[in-house]
Amino acid sequence: MVMEAPLVAADVTQWLYSDGVGRTDSLDLIEELAHKLRAGGVAVDRVTTAISVLHPNVRAESAIWTSDGTRELRRFPGGEELDARYNNSPLKVVHETEGPVRFVVSPTKQGDEYGIVEDLRQDGYTDYIALPMRFSDGSIKIMTFATKAPSGFSPGNIGVFESIMGPLATVCELQTLRRTAGTLLDTYVGGRAGGRVLNGTVRRGEGEWISAVVSFADLRGFTRLSNTLPADKLILFLNRYFGAMTEAVEAHGGEVLKFIGDEVMAIFPYETDEEAADAARRALLAARDTGTRIKEINANNTCIYTPDMSVGIALHAGNVFFGNVGGETRLDFTVIGPVVNLASRVAELAKDLDVEILVTDAIAGIMGCRSGLFGTYEVKGFDEPVSVYSPGLTGEGNLSFCPDNAAARALEAN
Repeated sequence: MVMEAPLVAADVTQWLYSDGVGRTDSLDLIEELAHKLRAGGVAVDRVTTAISVLHPNVRAESAIWTSDGTRELRRFPGGEELDARYNNSPLKVVHETEGPVRFVVSPTKQGDEYGIVEDLRQDGYTDYIALPMRFSDGSIKIMTFATKAPSGFSPGNIGVFESIMGPLATVCELQTLRRTAGTLLDTYVGGRAGGRVLNGTVRRGEGEWISAVVSFADLRGFTRLSNTLPADKLILFLNRYFGAMTEAVEAHGGEVLKFIGDEVMAIFPYETDEEAADAARRALLAARDTGTRIKEINANNTCIYTPDMSVGIALHAGNVFFGNVGGETRLDFTVIGPVVNLASRVAELAKDLDVEILVTDAIAGIMGCRSGLFGTYEVKGFDEPVSVYSPGLTGEGNLSFCPDNAAARALEAN
């Protein structure tokens, strides 16, 4: 059944302002939008969004739906290739003119064409239109529609598209703001902490006690380095170090919570004894991988200004407070408690002793043995001496810790 264009536009608008507002997934939104348009007699076979996003590694995001089954979210990092594609696209024209761009997809190439035309032609599309969506901050985002209908879009179809751009912009902006909030929290406070904040844990002192393996990494010689390196070289040096640590932690299921000067604090939460053993194993693997990544950075270091990196990593485990601390208007979502303090002190000890990895008696207990004792030392702020263990390296470069222990064998297997 073909509905009149004003009725189709009214039906879609009503849906956007009711159920559509609650759609948090852009793919769900455009798929349902396409089905509603098609139900009203608008022969759309392809719907896409083009929305710039606030993300440390992604410049733009595009949700794509097609009638032949494609349902895909594409993310585009910046770079020369993206710039070249954008410069030869209708999207650039829409951004510059703030008006629509429409063209018929001819069966054969017709002179100068946008880069996308050949792809549309190969997939059997006949008509294409890109329309601006204006967000409340004045920025222009884009929605595109294409059809395979032999006669292309009718004037009524184009009128429907133009009529729903305002409501679509509102819903897409709400989705973008939600994603931006999540991205910024993940980026600046971590996924676990960011989720807590986004779900309402925002009062000072609010949080929970959790069990976790706490990892502290301390870069050696940083004070002298920061006093001698040019600022741009220092930032590059730190980013390489932080990158190596973060990638290793995240690869093994941990979460980096904080960069403190040249220190990196990460956690591997657990609830049961079995989970504790797994968390300790993953934290040790992350420590090993950090060392491996740093050695690779050193091997490829060609800058005469930056020396080789050297790091000390400490692991401790126990109960920590995971929540908000700070002033009334400026909070930090972090972990605190004696477990965190001791992990930090043992990281300093690892640096002083020139040992890459030290673990506490708590980690040794979780792993199920106490072989590999490196020594017992007094540390600042603690009355009792602290026993620490140093997982060595086998000839194959794997961690050798409690060699007769099942948890240690699991480490060797990885």
